[in-house]
Amino acid sequence: MIIICQKPLKKLKINGIALFPFIFIRKPEDKENNVLINHEKIHLRQQLEMLIIFFYIVYVIEYYYWFFKLKDGFLAYKRISFEREAYANEKDLDYLKKRRFWNFRKYL
Repeated sequence: MIIICQKPLKKLKINGIALFPFIFIRKPEDKENNVLINHEKIHLRQQLEMLIIFFYIVYVIEYYYWFFKLKDGFLAYKRISFEREAYANEKDLDYLKKRRFWNFRKYL
């Protein structure tokens, strides 16, 4: 895992994004935000489990499925199984030690 502060993220409404093997964060001080970093680490694990490319394919499919169903981009994002798993467990800093393989399926 490599954490990089990225100025282009300052123009977006996101605090961080995981693009294997990197975690890009908006603000340098977020390197110390254990909850945000844990959330992004969960995404890195998901990406590895899905051989990276399939993660992005499923992520986009789920997003558009929920977007067309809910007609709201933010709600669609929050309904993606990968995001639901990451948000549900981001505060548990030991989550990745006990997480089961493909555990995001529980959030479908």
